[in-house]
Amino acid sequence: MYHAVPLEPGNFYHLYNRGINGCDLFRETTNYEHFFSLYVTHIEPVADTFAWVLMKNHFHFLIRV
Repeated sequence: MYHAVPLEPGNFYHLYNRGINGCDLFRETTNYEHFFSLYVTHIEPVADTFAWVLMKNHFHFLIRV
């Protein structure tokens, strides 16, 4: 069973994810735009973003909470 560990303030984290079986997460430009709007709404208020990359089938973020 998976047990989630909460992110701690002041720590750096490498957040990443990819599509199932390498399938694309972002198929159209609007998919990137929607993802970023959600990121700005939910992540930017609580974390500093130091680096990021969005690729068709995965993404990476380096953040500090």
